[in-house]
Amino acid sequence: MADIIKTATRDAYGKALAELGQEKEDLIVFDADLAGATKTVTFQKAFPQRHFDCGIAEANMIDVAAGASTMGLVPFASSFAMFAAGRAYEQVRNSIGYPHLNVKIGATHGGISVGEDGASHQCCEDFALMRTIPGMVVICPADAEEARQAVRAAYAYEGPVYLRFGRLAVPEFHEKDFPFRIGKGEVLREGTDVAIIANGLLVYEAVVAAQRLAEAGISAMVINMATIKPLDEELVLSAARKCGKVITCEEHSVIGGLGEAVCGLLSEKLPTPVRRIGVNDVFGHSGPAVELLKAFGLSADHIVEVAREMCE
Repeated sequence: MADIIKTATRDAYGKALAELGQEKEDLIVFDADLAGATKTVTFQKAFPQRHFDCGIAEANMIDVAAGASTMGLVPFASSFAMFAAGRAYEQVRNSIGYPHLNVKIGATHGGISVGEDGASHQCCEDFALMRTIPGMVVICPADAEEARQAVRAAYAYEGPVYLRFGRLAVPEFHEKDFPFRIGKGEVLREGTDVAIIANGLLVYEAVVAAQRLAEAGISAMVINMATIKPLDEELVLSAARKCGKVITCEEHSVIGGLGEAVCGLLSEKLPTPVRRIGVNDVFGHSGPAVELLKAFGLSADHIVEVAREMCE
């Protein structure tokens, strides 16, 4: 475990923008006075004339990005998830979603793992908000390489995309240039007793949990569902048929996110017992990120506990 490399997906986001910027001259970046934190500063240093600081005015930034997209440019608008999805929701909905413009929203600092910044900045509602906007793609990568590939996929996709990145450094487990595809999940481990469907930093926790469960004689399938919308319905249904039980894991409220997307699908097409692991309709609070994740049950230990209860 000591040899595992850890990188925050927000760092990978900044590097991916700079890398892609070398190839795509129509890529521009907007930020709301947070370039150092969102890591778009990496792009800014490489392409200062294509990076625009809109100040602490997220709603305005979204509208400016919308306008830029109508000129044939591909804008990435960046801020903390609480501001990009929360404060600017109306502009995202009406200025980007409604006309279905080609704008990419890079939202960093999502979830409880924002840590010491506390409840005001720990956005656990963004998946729900963005999922309700017609035509909006919603992505939450699990590690640095997936984040890098997700940025490239978002650029190539014609239409609005919401990408959520984290502040906390997380283990890297994807190989370089692995084939990320919007709307497609990834089976990381086969199993027959319970299917664990996760995204973001909980994917690695799910893999660790599956290894522990195997030692207890429980065979757990692990699926990385980075794209929350559109959901890989075929893979979810296949996993439910094979395992008969499903656990969803996300660093988001249990209301409106990955868990509800999976439950909505299964309730209509293949009723299956489901347990949702996430933030249980409460606000977060300030504290060290790793300790907060444990306190809110967003850990391998809790996944193991829930899986054992289901399988008993």
